[in-house]
Amino acid sequence: MKRAFVAIPFLILLAVLCAHAQAQQSFTLEQVMSAPFPSDLTASKTGNRIAWALDEQGKRNVWVAEGPDFKARRLTSYVEDDGQEISSISFSADGNTLVYTRGGGKNPAGQFPNPTSNPAGVEQAVWSFAWGSGEPKKIDAGHSPVVSATGAVAYARDGQLWLAPFDASAKPQQIVVRGQNGEQQWSPDGKLLAFASTRGDHSFIAVYDVQQKSIKFLSPSVDTDSSPQWSLDGKRIAFIRRPAQPRDTPEGYFIEPDRPHPWSILVGDISTGKAKEIWHSGQNFNDSFPYMADDTGGGVINWAANDTIVMASEADGWQHLYALSANGGAPKLLTPGKCEVEQWSFTADKKTILYNSNCGDVDRRHIWRASISGEGSSQQTIGGALGGPTSGVEWSPVVLSNGLDYVYLGSDATHPADIFHTLLAPDRGTAHVGDATWQNNFPSPQAVAPQQAIFKSADNYEIHGQLFLPKNLKPGEKRPALIFIHGGSMRQMLLGWHYMYYYANSYAMNQYLANRGYVVLAVNYRSGIGYGRAFREAPNRAGRGASEYQDIVAAGKYLQSRADVDGKRIGLWGGSYGGYLTAMGLARNSDLFAAGVDMHGVHDWPTDNWDGKNIPAELTKLAHDSSPVAAVDTWKSPALFIHGDDDRNVYFTQTVDLVARLRARNVEIEQLIFPDEIHDFLLHKDWLAAYHATADFFDRKLNGGKPPSETAPH
Repeated sequence: MKRAFVAIPFLILLAVLCAHAQAQQSFTLEQVMSAPFPSDLTASKTGNRIAWALDEQGKRNVWVAEGPDFKARRLTSYVEDDGQEISSISFSADGNTLVYTRGGGKNPAGQFPNPTSNPAGVEQAVWSFAWGSGEPKKIDAGHSPVVSATGAVAYARDGQLWLAPFDASAKPQQIVVRGQNGEQQWSPDGKLLAFASTRGDHSFIAVYDVQQKSIKFLSPSVDTDSSPQWSLDGKRIAFIRRPAQPRDTPEGYFIEPDRPHPWSILVGDISTGKAKEIWHSGQNFNDSFPYMADDTGGGVINWAANDTIVMASEADGWQHLYALSANGGAPKLLTPGKCEVEQWSFTADKKTILYNSNCGDVDRRHIWRASISGEGSSQQTIGGALGGPTSGVEWSPVVLSNGLDYVYLGSDATHPADIFHTLLAPDRGTAHVGDATWQNNFPSPQAVAPQQAIFKSADNYEIHGQLFLPKNLKPGEKRPALIFIHGGSMRQMLLGWHYMYYYANSYAMNQYLANRGYVVLAVNYRSGIGYGRAFREAPNRAGRGASEYQDIVAAGKYLQSRADVDGKRIGLWGGSYGGYLTAMGLARNSDLFAAGVDMHGVHDWPTDNWDGKNIPAELTKLAHDSSPVAAVDTWKSPALFIHGDDDRNVYFTQTVDLVARLRARNVEIEQLIFPDEIHDFLLHKDWLAAYHATADFFDRKLNGGKPPSETAPH
């Protein structure tokens, strides 16, 4: 009896200690989703002032700081999680006023995003704010403001351009021009405004004279002209021209046949209105227009110093920057390597480029610099701002007006994005910018550093992933596992907190799931970025055959091969394109994937909203057969569908249709629907609701209703 009396308290004490240790290393979803997300980092053209947008759990504001101490302060006072985004922040020429857009664009029905279902309605408007103090001034309804050297703001509204003073002291004036007008760029002296005027199957580069109130078109043609860029002396404009296509050319981004997309660069003389071609691409696939430079870069063309045009190209199979004389000739490679270049900006003298790249570190991003003269490139950051010597991810470099300092955004495996200040010179130190009080309750010590995982698909593609292993995983345990599938598909998950808001949230969720005891694998399937054009534009992808689905199957088999994974308890989750591949997994391979969470996924390519036309019947059938709806008869695993019904990227009807088909087949489905929410959820509370529902669903379907961390042996 005495021995039993001693043993019972010891077992109780052991259980208490295990529970206490588990509580110490666990965290809530609210904690890991609490970090503010900075974006739209910009600098004044004079002085050392910077500004950025900061999303603090849905409360979005403009923040600013000024050198030399760069102490951050909040400029605006929007204090509700109301779903109204802030974008297009820019300074006046003297740096004393900021302009910005608040609110999102219209859907096809002409409605602004209103995720709170506010009966009073919402709007999208351009605002200004004095640096020193005061209240924001509404300039007008619209978006995409660009400030001139003289203080005029050019902005867009309903496809037309408008002008107003940045202090809102006069009535806005419309520039009346046919077409859908945008991409506005002021001349250096602020007297002329260049813009692209799109007229359906063609577009022109137009120049508006503010004083004369007149319009001039630069060598108009039947082709599509875009991306006007002023020369530094304001006498010429470089622009891109893409040749006209026959009216019956198949179109539909995810289903049209692959073909080269040639393009050229022209330079127009403002005095004559005449433009001449200075360069044109080849006719091979790698010579195609580098559309990713517009999506994640700093513009396909930029006019730099010494009459040099810096252009993006994938001619060698990777997105790189080249220097091209404004007089023509052969482009000179500035950023060599089997790696991708993103998010570039220039010093004030336009002689040096800063950019982020995965050169030498394929599953991260670091800041690099290059001279437009082609004297070589060098790495600026090595990831040491937050963590170990190479554990960081850095992006969005912005050089200050003095040409010596720059700021950038950075994160690492266990710390979300923040702002940093450093110098271009060698032996530079790095200083934190911003209010870091949020870090006090952030669970960085409990987060895990994901491991790089590399495996092969059935057709021999090398696939990269990030493997999140629970900290309390014991030898011999077999845990349920989850595969996260990013959207896009032109995206790449990284070995650290992501530089895009949507995927920063996804990374936080993967950390939370690992903390709950799941083995989590984020997979970078073919058709994503970071691994070259041939990988991104892989044959038979999307509606052309769904070849990338093989990589999801390979990820499942990789997890099955691991000693720490229960191969019968593997789930899928993802959003958008990731929702599509989640649904594909459940439809085609319920034997491999036991459950899935599909967030706003595409389910039938021919009925989605990607402007498909002139698609032959046989390609329409191929696109349908490459979709989850074609395999619903073999769908057996339970699924949770999450969707906002004002989605402008993937129409809500995609989920309506698939749920109806599955109900008819008695497949177990659950749903979480957000009225008036869009694709990239605008409300922080909706992200929390979606992720709580996801975790609860997997606990019930894969682990008997509890997180694996609670059922694992201690």
